[in-house]
Amino acid sequence: MSEQTPIFPAVIETDVAIIGAGPVGLFAVFECGMLGLRSVVIDSLPEIGGQCTALYPEKPIYDIPGFPQITAEKLIENLDTQAQPFKPSYHLNQQIVSLSKNNGFWKLVSHTGTCFLAKSVIIAAGAGAFGPNRPPLAGIESYEGNSIFYMVRRKADMAGQNIVIAGGGDSAVDWAISLSNIAKSIYIVHRRDKFRAAPENVTTLRALAEAGKVHVKVPYQLSGLEGTAPRLTGVRLRHENGDEETIEADILLPFFGLSPDLGPISAWGIGQDQHHLIIDSTTGATNIPGIYGIGDIVTYNNKLKLILTGFAEAAQTAHAIYRDLYPDTPLHMQHSTDKGVPGL
Repeated sequence: MSEQTPIFPAVIETDVAIIGAGPVGLFAVFECGMLGLRSVVIDSLPEIGGQCTALYPEKPIYDIPGFPQITAEKLIENLDTQAQPFKPSYHLNQQIVSLSKNNGFWKLVSHTGTCFLAKSVIIAAGAGAFGPNRPPLAGIESYEGNSIFYMVRRKADMAGQNIVIAGGGDSAVDWAISLSNIAKSIYIVHRRDKFRAAPENVTTLRALAEAGKVHVKVPYQLSGLEGTAPRLTGVRLRHENGDEETIEADILLPFFGLSPDLGPISAWGIGQDQHHLIIDSTTGATNIPGIYGIGDIVTYNNKLKLILTGFAEAAQTAHAIYRDLYPDTPLHMQHSTDKGVPGL
């Protein structure tokens, strides 16, 4: 018997509504659960994992404590497993379009009409709604999804290809290193000789260049595309002195960052600074009581945009929420080694 569409939109009650199913949002489920707080997680993407799943599932991450190396995909899998004792309720493909106070609860309504009633709200939306910064190349749209990609979903798809990577940040350098052992050729193009990536990775990149496994083209910029859409055959480059040359290319990976957009969140009255939510770094509290922020979407003095920083913010915020909801119930700090993982 097929499921019937309800006449009235669903109403879901919880202690904490977490907006964002990236790594920090998933860890917040665990931290809230350890304090006996029920959570629902809402995300506009079709899968949990945020940018880790959507942008670089096979990319190795090196700065997660206890894991010298772990892929983004595996990290999300582990975080989901860690949260499972607390029966997380995931509501995907759901963008929260309105937030208001309703009889002591926060009322969140998604674009599908689903209503969530929560005692507290944690915004862990990463970069918010995001899209790639496209290089200004004529006809680029006709190659996108076939020869031009703004993320690498499957490393195996890059095997045996002539690849041009454009950009000078962590993504460009990391993928140049990661793909160097499977690509037919790798060129990394940057407008200057200085890369904005982890120093150790820049050192590795230069060593690969000396060994002839990666070709570093600096100071160059992309100037045009060659081929018959959707198949790319070459990429034109322009040196800072005006000279041009063409590189054979099957794949172009432009890594010029993402354009952040808070979307509906920007209209909720939360204090902001440069597309980020301003919070108290010790509690995660925003300027609106009961609404908290964690992860890349927040800012405060000396904020570090690292997953591990977001994990710490999730723990601090969960404790702050408990103290706010139950001010007359003492919260004695216990380590998980002593407390175990309690059920709700």
